[in-house]
Amino acid sequence: MTSITSIADVTPLWRPSPERKAQAVITAFESWLQCEQGLEFDGYEQLWRWSVDEPEAFWRAILGFFDLPMATPPLRMLEGDMPKARWFEGARLNFVDQALRHTGLTVPAIVYESEAGGTGEVSWETLRRQVGALASALRGLGVQPGDRVAGYLPNIPQAVVAFLAAASLGAVWSLCAPDMGPVSVGDRFSQITPKVLVATDGYRFAGKPFDRRAPLGEILDRLPSITGVVWVPHLDPLAGPPAQAARRTVVSWTDAIAVDAPLRCEALPPDHPLWILYSSGTTGLPKPIVHGHGGVLANGMVNMVLHNDLKPGVRVLWAVNTSWMVWNAHVMGLLGGATLVLYDGSVTGAGPEPDWAHLWKLAGRHRVNVFGVGAAIHHAFLKAGIVPRELADLSALQTVCSTGSPLSPEAYRWLYAAVKEDLWLNIVSGGTDITGGFLVGLPTLPVRMGEMQCRVLGTHVEAWSDDGRPLMDEVGELVCVRPIPSMPLYFWGDADGSRYRESYFDSFRDTAGRPVWRQGDWLQLISRPEAVGGIIYGRSDATINRQGVRMGTAEFYRVVEALEEVVDGLVVDLEYLGRPSYLGLFVQLRPGLVLDEALRRRMRQGLRSSLSARHVPDEILQVDAIPKTITGKKLELPVKKLMLGHALEKVVKRDALAQPESIDWFVSFAEEHLRRVQVVPGIGS
Repeated sequence: MTSITSIADVTPLWRPSPERKAQAVITAFESWLQCEQGLEFDGYEQLWRWSVDEPEAFWRAILGFFDLPMATPPLRMLEGDMPKARWFEGARLNFVDQALRHTGLTVPAIVYESEAGGTGEVSWETLRRQVGALASALRGLGVQPGDRVAGYLPNIPQAVVAFLAAASLGAVWSLCAPDMGPVSVGDRFSQITPKVLVATDGYRFAGKPFDRRAPLGEILDRLPSITGVVWVPHLDPLAGPPAQAARRTVVSWTDAIAVDAPLRCEALPPDHPLWILYSSGTTGLPKPIVHGHGGVLANGMVNMVLHNDLKPGVRVLWAVNTSWMVWNAHVMGLLGGATLVLYDGSVTGAGPEPDWAHLWKLAGRHRVNVFGVGAAIHHAFLKAGIVPRELADLSALQTVCSTGSPLSPEAYRWLYAAVKEDLWLNIVSGGTDITGGFLVGLPTLPVRMGEMQCRVLGTHVEAWSDDGRPLMDEVGELVCVRPIPSMPLYFWGDADGSRYRESYFDSFRDTAGRPVWRQGDWLQLISRPEAVGGIIYGRSDATINRQGVRMGTAEFYRVVEALEEVVDGLVVDLEYLGRPSYLGLFVQLRPGLVLDEALRRRMRQGLRSSLSARHVPDEILQVDAIPKTITGKKLELPVKKLMLGHALEKVVKRDALAQPESIDWFVSFAEEHLRRVQVVPGIGS
């Protein structure tokens, strides 16, 4: 595969000051290792190597350094290998004990701002009291360890309280945002048969109210397992639940948290389920991915606290939808005593005209220290031409984060030019699969253009060739060759584990014949003086193969989306038996612009000069919107299948899309394209 990034050393965009290094959590951890265990490492890469070569010692050190609360300590750290590795056997613990151990802090646990609910704060004492009260209410609704408690809630404090209350009981939490339709929610929750649903009446977005009681009624019709409803009026304080709730026991949120009930957390085995997350569900039923208390707790301390440098009182804002795994990662900030800044609303504000500075102003108002959004939002900021440092007070801001898709070099430049020069840019690549990252940042390492800084401690990530050879400074498949604690316990309902194995372990084995985790991303690891960094080139299942050379889709987007006129793009490569291949590029332009031949010529020239002649598309077409999942993933593979003649209903579920109507243009175009190339539908490749 080609690469657009030189592997030669490049001048860092940012280097941490001596003060920042000295104050970092990772620095304290290294000092603890030296004092307590006599271990000293010559730089991060040596520390990382120890962490993956000696998992027993590393994870025991993590438990000791953070002094994680456990009713019973583990007998051993790790037993067995993927996909049936067992972590922390013999331990008894609860994720909530660590999340709420900071109750004595005088800073808020939660700061919130909502288009429907206004602004406010929740103290650590109040958070603990509400969690204890709601846990008591859930017990009253018959919830026992192992029962599922589902949420239909936006990014508001009630969602955090409900999760912690359910987890404290040993119930299994699962959450969908209320902008999701009844089919998508039903597809997810029907697989896990929840006993209780914590639900809201609606939300406000971009200044418009969205009453969700009718869809909620349909959801309840689809879920006969639900016997209790905790009702959270959010859009309208006087709103009542839909008629379908009358057949269940309904408890109002106000009544549920009014009782004085001390919090009692169940001591659970480390592999007791904590929450269920879902794959995108664009084709077939979403996979219900189950994670456990022990794995999420331990890996959360490494991913969210150690690497993200979260300390008590640090204010963290991730502008996220509650259907996205990043919501769960954000809540994990409580493990380090961070203050969660929750935002419920449009990223462009509630006014009649979009304000792309809105989130930056919000970050300034709430004295946010760590600010994160998906890469697509950063690119939208860049395209809008805003200069946040001139529009908001960002004096408290220390870190900007990005995830969800690759961040372009142009966005790196823009963030340092328009936001702040002294800024740690923390880029993360991971997944719902592990509730965390494979490649992340670290505040003690330099930031280089277009790169993630390092591999996560304890996470043995490599880039492999097709024949299973580790690669350095070349692009290969992202694999994880040893277990990590937050790999899924299993998929709910996957009795024999076949669906789980097929999803991650069918492609590669190591030299000892052991299964190796394949993430499905193209990765280039880059050797740097301080640590091995990395670049993600897109999904490997959407690979473009031109004249025998494989190329990642992210390469195209970095070039095309750098053009001022382009808002978004999508590229597909089609191969037909006995006919020429087809490389199609679809672009969404800024409002009011039309794709003309001059702009097409600039795109072709840019791709040819920045990448290669192989990257030049056969056709460039304008669309109104690029179809994406609710979590912002481009539908490269579904569009490819449509254009190869597969039926829409077998390719994508409209209800799983952020804009269901965005797929309609591609359905029509696929039909016309198939006639043009005279391919028999369904057997084009």
